[in-house]
Amino acid sequence: MVTVKASQTKNPLQALQSYGQSVWLDYIRRNLITSGELQQLIDDGVRGVTSNPSIFEKAIAGSTDYDTTLTTIEQSQDRDVISLYETFAIADIQASADHLKPIYKQTNKRDGYISLEVSPYLANDTEQTISEARRLWQEVDRPNLMIKVPATPAGIPAIQQLISEGININVTLLFAQDVYEQVVNAYITGLESLAAKGGDIRSIASVASFFVSRIDTAVDNQITDRLKTSTDAGQRNLLKGLLGKVAIANAKLAYKSYQDIYQSSRWQKLSSQGAQTQRLLWASTGTKNPQYSDVLYVEELIGSDTVNTIPPATLAAFRDRGKPKSSLTEGLDDARSTLLNLQQAGISLQQTTDRLLTEGVQLFINAFDQLLSAVEKKRTAILGGKLDRLTYKLPDALNTAVQDSLDDWQQNGKIRRLWAQDATLWTGVDENKWLGWLGITEDQLAHIDRLKQLAQEVKDLEFTHVLLLGMGGSSLCPEVMKLTFGKTKGFPELLVLDSTDPAQIKAIESQIDLTRTLFIVSSKSGSTLEPNIFKQYFFDRVQQILGAESAGNRFIAITDPGSKMQHIAEGDDFHRIFFGVPGIGGRYSALSNFGMVPAAAIGVDVAKFLDTAEEMVHSCASSVAAKENPGVVLGNILGVLAKGGRDKVTLITSPGIADLGAWLEQLLAESTGKDGKGLIPIDQEPLGNPDVYGSDRVFAYIRLDFAPDSTQDAAVAALEQAGQPVVRIAIADPYQIGQEFFRWEIATAVAGSIIGINAFNQPDVEASKIVTRQLTAEYEKTGKLPPESPIFTADGIQLFTDPKNAAILTKTVGKSALLVDYLHAHLNRLQAGDYLALLAYIESNDEHQVQLQAIREQIRDAKQVATCLGFGPRFLHSTGQAYKGGPNSGVFLQITCDDATDISVPQQKYTFGVVKAAQARGDFQVLAERDRRALRIHLGKDVRAGLATLKTAIKQIL
Repeated sequence: MVTVKASQTKNPLQALQSYGQSVWLDYIRRNLITSGELQQLIDDGVRGVTSNPSIFEKAIAGSTDYDTTLTTIEQSQDRDVISLYETFAIADIQASADHLKPIYKQTNKRDGYISLEVSPYLANDTEQTISEARRLWQEVDRPNLMIKVPATPAGIPAIQQLISEGININVTLLFAQDVYEQVVNAYITGLESLAAKGGDIRSIASVASFFVSRIDTAVDNQITDRLKTSTDAGQRNLLKGLLGKVAIANAKLAYKSYQDIYQSSRWQKLSSQGAQTQRLLWASTGTKNPQYSDVLYVEELIGSDTVNTIPPATLAAFRDRGKPKSSLTEGLDDARSTLLNLQQAGISLQQTTDRLLTEGVQLFINAFDQLLSAVEKKRTAILGGKLDRLTYKLPDALNTAVQDSLDDWQQNGKIRRLWAQDATLWTGVDENKWLGWLGITEDQLAHIDRLKQLAQEVKDLEFTHVLLLGMGGSSLCPEVMKLTFGKTKGFPELLVLDSTDPAQIKAIESQIDLTRTLFIVSSKSGSTLEPNIFKQYFFDRVQQILGAESAGNRFIAITDPGSKMQHIAEGDDFHRIFFGVPGIGGRYSALSNFGMVPAAAIGVDVAKFLDTAEEMVHSCASSVAAKENPGVVLGNILGVLAKGGRDKVTLITSPGIADLGAWLEQLLAESTGKDGKGLIPIDQEPLGNPDVYGSDRVFAYIRLDFAPDSTQDAAVAALEQAGQPVVRIAIADPYQIGQEFFRWEIATAVAGSIIGINAFNQPDVEASKIVTRQLTAEYEKTGKLPPESPIFTADGIQLFTDPKNAAILTKTVGKSALLVDYLHAHLNRLQAGDYLALLAYIESNDEHQVQLQAIREQIRDAKQVATCLGFGPRFLHSTGQAYKGGPNSGVFLQITCDDATDISVPQQKYTFGVVKAAQARGDFQVLAERDRRALRIHLGKDVRAGLATLKTAIKQIL
C-alpha cells in the first residue's frame, strides 16, 4: 500500500515541478484506485502512472482485489487467462486514466498519462507488437494512455510506426545511449510521417524510459568480482571509485544528448507545428543497494523536461526527506570521466546494457508468466468440477525429468510457438499447415446454427438410425459420442460402419430400416477407399427401394472443400454437404464437423458440448504457464517418458467411455509412430496385477467420477503403489468428453515435438493404401488376387509370412513342425520392451472380442509384454502407422479368414471380401518391408473353430 499523506505546504514531490520534472507513480492496483488513494497522490504531486507485468503480477496475484470480479466473469462465461487479465488491467488503466484526466488537460497533454505494456512475449516481433499496441489502444480508448513498447531491435521500428499512427508511446527498457538515439530518431520520423499525412502531431506524447538502478547493480557486481582478485592498488582504487556512479553518469550523458537533439533544425520544424519533445523518463529508480541513499536516483536525476517514475517506497521516502536540486546538468565532465574509467577498468558498458536489455525482457516475461499462472489458478479453482482434473504420480527420477522439460517449455516459449503454428517446433516441414484444430471450437460456436438446424431436421424427419460410413478420424469420434451419449429421446440411434468385412456390413444392415436411416458419408480427403465403396453399396440399396431421385435425400456428406466426395455428393443430390477444415488432419478433427455433425444428428447439445470443450481450450492456451497447462503437462509426461523407454501408453477408461480409448489409439499412434520413434497406445488390455507389467509403460486412467469401476480403481491404486507412472484424469460430466479431445490433441502435439517427429503426417498409412490399390487394381484386371503359398497347412489353418520371417521360423522349428511349434517360435521372439499386436481381419463382434482378449491376456501374463488388439481394416487408419513407422519393437500376429458370404461392390468387379483380403495382404507386405516380425494365421471359413484352435495352441505353448 502507498502511505503518502497530503499536506497543505509544498512538499519535495511538488517542488520537483519547479525544476521542470514530473513525478509519475510506478505502481497500480485496484484498491489504490477504489480507496481514493490514487486521487490523494495526484493531489499531492503525482502527475502520471506507469505499469508493467511485474506490477500487475504483484497486484493480481498478491491480493484479493480481483477475486470477486473473476468469480462473476467465470460464473457467467468461461474466459481464457489472457482475456481475464486484460479485463482486470484495462479496467484499472481506464479508471486511472479518468483520475488523471484533469492533469492531462491542465498541462495541455504534457502529463496525466497511464501506461499499459504490450505483451513481453512479443518483444522480438515487430508486426505482432504493432498489432497488439493498436488493439490495446482501441480497447482502453483513453487519449491519456501510453502504450509501452520495449526498445528492442524489433520494438524500435514498431515505435516509429505507432507514432506515425497517432498512438502515444512509452518506450521501455532503455539502457544504452546509442539505443536511445535510435529511439529518438524513430519518434521524430514517426511524427514526420504523421505530419505528412495531415495528422495532428500536437496530440502525440511519448517518453523514453531510461532504466537506472539496474545498471549500477550490474556494474557493481562486476566491480565487486574484480576487487576479489585484483592486487594492484591503483586498479583497486579505480574500481572502488566507480561503485554507484555509472548509472547516474550514463543518465546525465543521455540527458545531454536529449538537449542537443531537440535543438536541431530537424526538430525545430516539428516544434513549430506544436510537436512535444519525447521526454526522458527515469525508470527503475528504487535503490537496490542498501548502502546507497534510498532517494539517490531521484535526487541525482532532476532536470527540466524529464519524468521520474517512482515506486511507492521511494516516493514516500523522497516526499519525507528528499532534497530537490537541479542535478542533471551538473558534473557532466565527471560523468564522462566515470565512463572512461569504466572502460579503463576493463568493463564494457555496451555489453552490460545489451545484457540488461535481454534480461529485462526475460524478467518481464517471467513476471507475465507468474501473473497469468496466478490468474489461471484462480480460474481453475472457480471452475472446479467443470474442468476435467489431471493429476499424476511418477517415480522421482521421471518426475524430475518431466519438471525439467516443463521448465524448458516455459522458458523457451514453446507453448507460444505451438499456438503460433511454428513448424520448427517439430521438424520444420509443413506442420504449420495442420494446426487448424487449435481454433476450431471458437469457429464452430460462431457457426453453431448450421448444426442446430441439422439436429432439428433429423428430429422432424423421424429417422430411426443414423449410419456413419467412414474410417479412422471420420469414424472414431462419432463412435465415442454414440457410446457416451447413447440414444436421445426423439432422435435416431447412431451406428458406425468402419469395416470392409462382409459379415460386419451385413450385421449393420440387418439392424436398420433402409428407408428410415440417414446415411452420413464421412471422408476428409474424399478419396479414401472404404467410405467411397460404403457409399456405393448403401446408395445402391436405397436407390433400389426409393428410386434414383429420392435416394440422395437420405445422404449427407462431410468432406473437405473441392474433394472427390463433394463432387459425388453434388452429383447424387445429397441432402446436405458439411465441409471440414483443410488445415485439420483427420485424427485431430473430433471437434470439427467430422465429430459434431453426427453428434448433432443424434441429439447431442453440440453448443453445450463445444462450449464445455472451450474451457479446456482456454486452459491449454499459449498464455497459460507450462506447469498449469493441462495439455502441455500431459504431453511432457508422454514425450519425456517415451524418450526414457516408457513408450507403451496403457489406456484405462471407465466403461461408460470405453470407446475413448480407440480414439486415443489413433491420435497417439498415427501422430507419433514414425521415424522409428513414437508412442504405442495399449487400449482395452485386461487389467492385471502389477507384476505382469514391465518397465516400458505409463498408465493413463480416464475415470468417470459419476460412474466409476471399483475394479479399475483398485488396479490403478495397486499400480501406483508398485511404482508405475500413473496419470489420472477425472471427468465429472459426459459433456466434458470434448475437453479430453482437445487436451489429448495438445498433448500429442507436445509429445511429438519432444520425441522429435512430425506429429501431423502418416507416411506409413499411405504405404499400405498404395499396396491395397495395387492389389485391387490387379483383381479388376484379372479377376483374382496374386497367388500366395503358405509355409504351413493343417486342420483348415494356414500360416503365411514373407521369405525373411519364413527363414527364421523354419530354421527354428524344423521340417516336421506343428502349428504350436510355429506359434511358439514366433512368440519366443518377444523380448522385454516389445509388444504383441493381434491384427484381426475378421468380423468385430462380442464373441470374437472375448476370444481374442483371452489370447492377449495369456500372452501378456506369460511374456510380461504389452499387447494390442486391432480389427482390420479399421486399425490401418489408426495404430497401423505406429506398427510400421514406429519403434521396431512389435511382434505381429495377423489373423485372416475366408468369408462365409461376400458382398459385391456396385460399379466394381471386386467384392468387399476381396477388398478386405487386399488390405490384409497390403498391410502384411508393408510390415515385412519395414523388417517387422510378422506371421499371418489364416482360419478358413469357420472363424469360431479357428479361433478356438488358436487359443488352445497358445495356451499349450505358454
